[in-house]
Amino acid sequence: MSKGKKRKGSTASAPDQEKPGSASEREARNGAQARIRTWNGRVESDSGLRADKYIAEVVGILGRSQLKARNALLLVNGKAAKFSRKLIRGEAIELTWSDEPERDLIAEELRVSLLYEDENVFVFDKAQGMVTHPAAGNWRGTLANAALWLDAQRRGGGAAPRGGIVHRLDKDTSGVIIVARNTAAHGFLAAQFKNRSARKEYIALLQGIPREESGRIENNLARDKRDRKKFAPAESGGKPAVTDYRLISRWALKPGCEYSLVALYPRTGRTHQLRVHMAGLGCPIVGDPLYGKKDRYFPEATLMLHARRLKILLPSQGEASIFQAPLPQRFAAMVATLKSGGRSELRKS
Repeated sequence: MSKGKKRKGSTASAPDQEKPGSASEREARNGAQARIRTWNGRVESDSGLRADKYIAEVVGILGRSQLKARNALLLVNGKAAKFSRKLIRGEAIELTWSDEPERDLIAEELRVSLLYEDENVFVFDKAQGMVTHPAAGNWRGTLANAALWLDAQRRGGGAAPRGGIVHRLDKDTSGVIIVARNTAAHGFLAAQFKNRSARKEYIALLQGIPREESGRIENNLARDKRDRKKFAPAESGGKPAVTDYRLISRWALKPGCEYSLVALYPRTGRTHQLRVHMAGLGCPIVGDPLYGKKDRYFPEATLMLHARRLKILLPSQGEASIFQAPLPQRFAAMVATLKSGGRSELRKS
C-alpha cells in the first residue's frame, strides 16, 4: 500500500469562493494554443452517407456544425475531399481538426473530499454535481480547479509542475477519482487506464432486476443518430465497450415496481458506457435523465451511480493501492426505503 497520507472523509475547503482576480487565485499558464488532432479509419458500411454525416453519426468524433468551426480537413484514399462527398465501404478516411484552445486553468479554493495524497497524486471522493474538468459552460468550480489550488497550498505557492486529471467521472456520478500532481505521474497513471490494468468498481441502483445475477455486456458504442447527447450500441463503427456486472441486492415492492443494487466493473472507459449498458439490460439506472425514465416511486432521485473503488499502481510503489469512497447518503437513504417498503425523501450528496 502507499506511504502517503490517507484522508478519511477530510476536506480541503473553504466555504466561500474567491472572486476573480483575488490574491489567492493562481493560474496555470500552460499555453492557450489549439492542438491539432487526427483520426484515421475505413468506411465500414455501404450506407452512401455524406462524409460529414458519416463522421458525425457513425464515427461520432465531431458534429457536422463543428467540422467548419474546428477547421477540419478531410482526406479520402489519400486525396483531399469535400465533406459533401458520399463515402463507399472500404475507403480510407483521414480527418484532421483543431481542438478548442485550452483556457488557463484557474486555481480555486473549493470544498472537496480528499481520500489520499502524496507527492505525486491526490485521490478525491468527487461529489455528485461537480464537473471534473473545465469545458465550455463550466470553466470554474471544477475538480481540476480545486486540485490546482490544493497543490499550490501543499507546495507553499509558486508555479506547480503540470499534472492534471487522469480519468473522468460524469458530472452526476460521484466517487473515487485520481489526479496527478506532475507530468511524470500523469503519464504513469494514464498508461494504466490505457492498457486497462487500472481496475474500477461502481455501485448502481437500477430500475428493475437483471435476469442473470452476473454477466458481461460487450458491444460497440457510438453517438446516437437521433440524439447527439446520447450514445447507443452501433451495428457498425463505434468503439468497443465491455462491462461486467454482479447483483448485490434486489427488491420487488409490487408487480412492476422492482429495483436492484449492482456492482459494475467497466473493462473499457467509453462515455456513458455504464448507463447505456444498464439501459440495454432493460434496467436503467435510477435517476438517469438520458437513458431512463422518471421513477414513480422515487421521482426526485438523482443519478444513482457511484465510483466506489479504484485499484491502481502509484508511482514509486511496488504494489497496487486500493482506494474506496464510502457510499453516499443518497444511496443509504434509498436502500433503507426499499428495505422498509415505504417512501421517504432522498438527500442529494
